[in-house]
Amino acid sequence: MIAQVFKDDIPSTVYEKKAFLTKHHIALWDVIASCDIEGSADASITNAVANDLSKILDFADIRAIFVNGKTAEKYYKKYNENKIGRKAVCLPSTSPANAAWSIEKLAEAWHVASDIK
Repeated sequence: MIAQVFKDDIPSTVYEKKAFLTKHHIALWDVIASCDIEGSADASITNAVANDLSKILDFADIRAIFVNGKTAEKYYKKYNENKIGRKAVCLPSTSPANAAWSIEKLAEAWHVASDIK
């Protein structure tokens, strides 16, 4: 999805993925460090342990925070927003379970991420 938003080639190797993120000034960090989950069903998440996002925010020039879907937003608000004092923009989930959104519609919504300078 993010390659489409930035109109770039889709990286395939770990090296290419890291280079892509660096090129576009993107940092990735999961809201949840660990949890119990059945398969990939977000609704089954229990015993969530949040990542400490201050580890990256204290050292990097992060201009915006985006979360991938409502579950990520829920956990971000619960564990991080007040602690770090920064709101996140919730983008529609890119999960295949979000069948209501076409790739084109997702790309349009996610385009806001490419506008941050």
